[in-house]
Amino acid sequence: MRIRRILATVFATAALAGLGLTGAATATATAGSVTPASAIPASVTPGECTDGGGTIDRSTAPLPTCRGGAHNGQTVD
Repeated sequence: MRIRRILATVFATAALAGLGLTGAATATATAGSVTPASAIPASVTPGECTDGGGTIDRSTAPLPTCRGGAHNGQTVD
């Protein structure tokens, strides 16, 4: 009987500690993961470039680049 109570206490403590660590890790990841640099996609579509006020510069190699507007400097797919 005593072993069962001890094991139940150990499991309950481990479960609660796991929930606490998971919650803290999620809160930290959520708060620090969205930055302006990481929110910008690597490339945009031609429509997104022109809708954002830019023009497509096809003279850049290897991919065209959006010039001006909200997506300035991003590659165009």
